[in-house]
Amino acid sequence: MHAVTSVDHAPDHSLLDAIERYYDAVPRSAARTEDFGPLTLFVREGAGWPYYARPTLDHDGPATTAEDVLRVLARQRELGEPEAFEWVAERSPELRAAVEAAGLAVHEHPLLVLGPQDEPAPAPELPEEVRVEVLGADAPELASAVAVPHLAFAEPGTGVGAVGAAELAEATGQLTAEGAVERIARRITDGATVLAAAVEDGSALCAGQHNPVGAVTEVAGVGTLPVARRRGLGLAVTAALVAHARANGVRTVFLSAADEEVARIYRRAGFRPFATALIAEPAPDRPGD
Repeated sequence: MHAVTSVDHAPDHSLLDAIERYYDAVPRSAARTEDFGPLTLFVREGAGWPYYARPTLDHDGPATTAEDVLRVLARQRELGEPEAFEWVAERSPELRAAVEAAGLAVHEHPLLVLGPQDEPAPAPELPEEVRVEVLGADAPELASAVAVPHLAFAEPGTGVGAVGAAELAEATGQLTAEGAVERIARRITDGATVLAAAVEDGSALCAGQHNPVGAVTEVAGVGTLPVARRRGLGLAVTAALVAHARANGVRTVFLSAADEEVARIYRRAGFRPFATALIAEPAPDRPGD
């Protein structure tokens, strides 16, 4: 289990509410919802990443129980969806006991924020041959920018790795054939996703996105090609995403980090520890798995 990032003070409940409303709104553009009382199950419509269950927004009934969680799990299995729950610990503190009682393992991830009163750090300087920019739907680098985070997350951590240009070319072709690049291009055109990349020699070395809803957005999927790590690319891409968000009326930018080591990188971009994002899923050694 990841160590929780300590926060400097009690979370601002207005920010917690804004982020909770964001979490509820984002999946609705590509998913239908099923009501389970204190829990809402998001079921993706069409291709793309599957969704999860979350606490029902503004639920004022009884607290979530293990029985509620088991009902959702049964429905997820019936649909062939991942058995997954996501929530913010400080917003729904009672949910952890319920999901653990239902047999799920809980993983903790630092939640960091740049609130309306926070100033982002300056972007780091990069070599002249590397440019960082927000990509349009027809950018020639878009396909490699979609592929880079997949390779980065397959080899987690912040150390330099062996995966490089050959693997990127293969992943780019595969994701293009599967329609993933076209889906991101549509979201860019619709204004649902903003994708930034660090590009060198016509190919993305690092990429990430933010997905605005009103005055709130989440920075997500920032990943660097393993051979290109330790060059400040992730920090530069994050800075570009924050700058774009602020220039387009977004006042609250947040993200969840894989662990404290990754969170340190985002603190250098001006983000501050704020809360704890929790993800629950079946334990690897659960009987029958």
